[in-house]
Amino acid sequence: MRSIIQSLEESKIREVANAGLGREGVLPFWFGESDEVTPEFIRQAAMQSLQEGETFYSHNLGLPALREAVAQYASKLHQPIAAERIGITAGGVNALMLACQTLLDAGDEVVAVTPVWPNLTAQPLIMGAQVKCISLAPDAHGAWQLDLRKLLSAVTAKTKLLILNAPNNPTGWTLTRSEQETILAHCRKTGTWILADEVYERLYYSGDTANGCAPSFLDIATPEDRVIAVGSMSKSFLMTGWRVGWLIMPTGMSAQVGKLIEFNTSCSPVFIQKAAALALQRTNEVTPRIVAHLHQCRDKLVKLLQETPGVKVAAAPGGMYAFFQIDGHTDALQTAKRLVLEAGLGLAPGNAFAPQGEGWLRWCFASKDLSRLDEGAQRLRTWLLHKK
Repeated sequence: MRSIIQSLEESKIREVANAGLGREGVLPFWFGESDEVTPEFIRQAAMQSLQEGETFYSHNLGLPALREAVAQYASKLHQPIAAERIGITAGGVNALMLACQTLLDAGDEVVAVTPVWPNLTAQPLIMGAQVKCISLAPDAHGAWQLDLRKLLSAVTAKTKLLILNAPNNPTGWTLTRSEQETILAHCRKTGTWILADEVYERLYYSGDTANGCAPSFLDIATPEDRVIAVGSMSKSFLMTGWRVGWLIMPTGMSAQVGKLIEFNTSCSPVFIQKAAALALQRTNEVTPRIVAHLHQCRDKLVKLLQETPGVKVAAAPGGMYAFFQIDGHTDALQTAKRLVLEAGLGLAPGNAFAPQGEGWLRWCFASKDLSRLDEGAQRLRTWLLHKK
């Protein structure tokens, strides 16, 4: 077995969840998904496809209808994007791994902005790359910010790939348009590829963009730029378990990625692709409602946490998480486990996302019933009162 595989850390999020799964009465906010099921018309589309016997392979890069649907969807949000630049994948995580497999050789240098979903730093390591992490830093109010000069200094001609997740999991930090323009110009000079994980782009609450989503590299990059953007149906269509996402690649790259998809999953299931295509065509029936509800969830939970003595938290501009700190609780994993066992409250430990997240906790606020957030906050307050 390869030594790098043996050295990969197990998920601390899963470690906490395993301590709580099966325990009666635990409120689970540890995973990054809503507790609301996929809309019925999307489920019906998949069932109809199955009933019609569509159980065979598709093109490696996905059904033409779905690639076109993604192209039209992305083009409405950003610049015009051709379907030929799109590859359909078995979820966003598969898209990110395919990008790493396409670009990285053993020994290549990768720069990643952290804290971040641990898959994004593990995937380059699996490929044998060397990962250099540049950390965001929290301000006095708990809002995480990027030191742009520090990042630009880290990205040199030796840097093969820069990985950015914005809006960010877990902090909710989001790149500004100015920052993106500066980063893109710098990477053009150094010849560095940009892998932009933009699966949370629609979960954006600042309202300072005309297209209703977070600033994207797709707004400013040319089709020839070394930019790969990853999207997914998971978050803004309530389709986490369906495992369908996409890559938007530079012109001429899709054929090579298609070969890799053949050696990974061959293709995404047809019935899932059919459901995804319909969801994208009817996005206005799904996503705006989800985003508006998540905005309510964010505002409610952040207010509840800010009213809790000893808690530091800021309302993030994007994503689906509150990332917060509790005075006197510096061991995030131990605190998360205690909250599960002693308060029936399931949160993710911040050090699952980077060492800089130590002492922080992530709360996924994507709750269909807002009263669950009230109950969770009350459990936290009670626990702090008696256990601090």
